[in-house]
Amino acid sequence: MSTALRHPLPNGATADNPRGASEFRLSVEQVSYAHNANPSQAPLFTLEALSFQAKPGEVIAILGPNASGKSTLLNLITGTLEPLSGRIFLNGFETRTLPVRTRAQRIALVQQESRLLFPTRAWEFVMQGRHAYGTGLRFETDEDIAIAKNALAQVGASHLAERRMDKISGGEKQRIILARALAQQPLLLLLDEPTLHLDIGAQVDLLETLRKLAAENRYTVVVVTHELNLAGEYADQVVLLQKGKCLRVGPPATVFQRELLEQVFQAPLSVEMTVSGRPRVTLFSNK
Repeated sequence: MSTALRHPLPNGATADNPRGASEFRLSVEQVSYAHNANPSQAPLFTLEALSFQAKPGEVIAILGPNASGKSTLLNLITGTLEPLSGRIFLNGFETRTLPVRTRAQRIALVQQESRLLFPTRAWEFVMQGRHAYGTGLRFETDEDIAIAKNALAQVGASHLAERRMDKISGGEKQRIILARALAQQPLLLLLDEPTLHLDIGAQVDLLETLRKLAAENRYTVVVVTHELNLAGEYADQVVLLQKGKCLRVGPPATVFQRELLEQVFQAPLSVEMTVSGRPRVTLFSNK
């Protein structure tokens, strides 16, 4: 039984939200981190304190160049890393205090590379997302199969169910990997550079799918990326990082300021607003 059930709850609190009623699903509160290979020396990397919040149905882009702290922040949100300071809450529960199984059910992480240990069919790969709901060695239930099939349908990949994972394209593979995450039935969907190695068409297709899934299923989606225009077009909020510092948090139209982006990405660029009210970035040669 959880602490929230053992003790009196504050006004508005429930077993599903021990901190009380809130419009936010994810709350990152003054979180910092320091990576020390040798405790007697200065940290190899420091992520300075940052805060942001996300509602159900929102897409959040964590944006920045390499070595800015994007993946570190993602691992802090999953509870894989313990923050130096601050706390992270999912539906009112501090993520790092949740049991591992509970975290696996509520938080789905799609990493840059999903290794295939053996050539499996797509539907078998998606079924791995049901592992957090199992009890020891068991066969899949009818419910597991139905959920896996629905996950494939949600990403438009039902026709790939019997295809081997080593025989499909990069874009198709990314859809299957996303379906496996959806089979976890998470509240929070985290993606680390999901468009890496995809062509432009597949990148757009994937982000449009994420946007639709967030809206229709009330997932909170956090996407790590360095792709400026993808973040500008599809994110509700952007968390802009540089060398471990959070420079700005807000809607793309407020974060995408020319001087700020030039400082972060060390390149001349222009920012224009499209007819949809979304910012569009054009990079110029330094020559």
